[in-house]
Amino acid sequence: MPSLMICKAQRRFDLLQGKFSGFLKQHEDCLLRLYKSNGYLLVSCNGGLNQMRAAICDMVTVARYLNLTMVIPELDKQSFWADPSDFGDIFDVNHFIDSLRNEVKIVKELPQKFSEKVPLSMQPISWSSEKYYLRQILPLVRKHKVVRFSKTDSRLANNGLPLKLQKLRCHVNYNALRFTPSIEALGNKMISTLRRTGSFIVLHLRYEMDMLAFSGCTHGCSDEETEELTRMRYAYPWWKEKEIDSEKKRLEGLCPLTPGETTFVLKALGFPRDTRIYIASGEIYGGEKRLAVLKKEFPNIVRKETLLSDDELRPFQKHSTQMAALDYLVSVASDVFIPSNDGNMAKVVEGHRRFTGFHRTIQLDRKKLVELIDLFEDQELTWEEFSVAVKELHGGRMSQPTRRRIIPGQPKEEDYFYANPHECLGPAKKRRDRLKHMEI
Repeated sequence: MPSLMICKAQRRFDLLQGKFSGFLKQHEDCLLRLYKSNGYLLVSCNGGLNQMRAAICDMVTVARYLNLTMVIPELDKQSFWADPSDFGDIFDVNHFIDSLRNEVKIVKELPQKFSEKVPLSMQPISWSSEKYYLRQILPLVRKHKVVRFSKTDSRLANNGLPLKLQKLRCHVNYNALRFTPSIEALGNKMISTLRRTGSFIVLHLRYEMDMLAFSGCTHGCSDEETEELTRMRYAYPWWKEKEIDSEKKRLEGLCPLTPGETTFVLKALGFPRDTRIYIASGEIYGGEKRLAVLKKEFPNIVRKETLLSDDELRPFQKHSTQMAALDYLVSVASDVFIPSNDGNMAKVVEGHRRFTGFHRTIQLDRKKLVELIDLFEDQELTWEEFSVAVKELHGGRMSQPTRRRIIPGQPKEEDYFYANPHECLGPAKKRRDRLKHMEI
């Protein structure tokens, strides 16, 4: 008899346990992850908006893996742009904290007991695996309680991380990092205005003074402009490369296309004259004079300065990172995105467009393009031959589903995680395939 009662009790316990496990599985997204914090992580981001964006995703992932409490990141105020914006001026802080509450504890400032403590400041090794942080960084945090990462760009490997960590990077990027309501509202207003006249493309024309000075790319510039850009490069000691062969770099495909070269490419790809083009960029070096050829061939060109009133833009005008956030929103929403350079914005926007449904991004092969452009300008190719060659060159460079290219020991040369986070793209690929099937 006692054994029968024990068996019945065991069955009831198993039943309740099964129901509870089912409840946990059903509602796991609503349950807080409880853990004992190993210390506090302070993060000082460096670079422009998209370099900082990727870094924030990486640092949240590191904090989650090491069971650290993360303080809202500090943004770069010392770089070329000298933008005084704080995290809360660009991103929705409360949404950021709330959307990550099941993964990592995030606070707006250090507790009072640590406010006067000088944190251990360090720069993590670039492209490190999660094991580096576990073996090298965690013991330091446990010892010092508060650690500051003074550089955060590209500090986490593209590949080889556990799937859960890769998916967390995506969750931070595409869900947690929402822009402030004021930025979102203006971005959506521009998108609505552009949509009223049909489809539109975004041209990320990275032909700005800082890019040209940093890269040493002066093709098409006057002697005076070349001297000005060179002086600027030498004025920034953290720009390590000083003596640069501009033409060699261009022929290697390492320079942004000029507005004139971009005009050739757009025409060769078959975009009609009345194409609505939104230019996403800061101030173009050389101003309207340098844009003249592009505007002559494609007169339906707009920018945020033409879509928004002076009053609407005034709060953002001395904040280049906030202005870049407006460009980011329009770029992600466009029918076609074409970057003239493969910098951080080009890569991060491409990845975001893959995540939202593999929307068309044309990845220009600049090395082959400048060769073709030079042949055409030297009259060694007819326009028809040039156009056919450009189309054939880019037939397979339009964001088709693919896996990242991995190059062991050369993380800078392999495909960037945030340009193609293939671990997170299953739902987007299914939506894409379903739409293609419906079209058939």
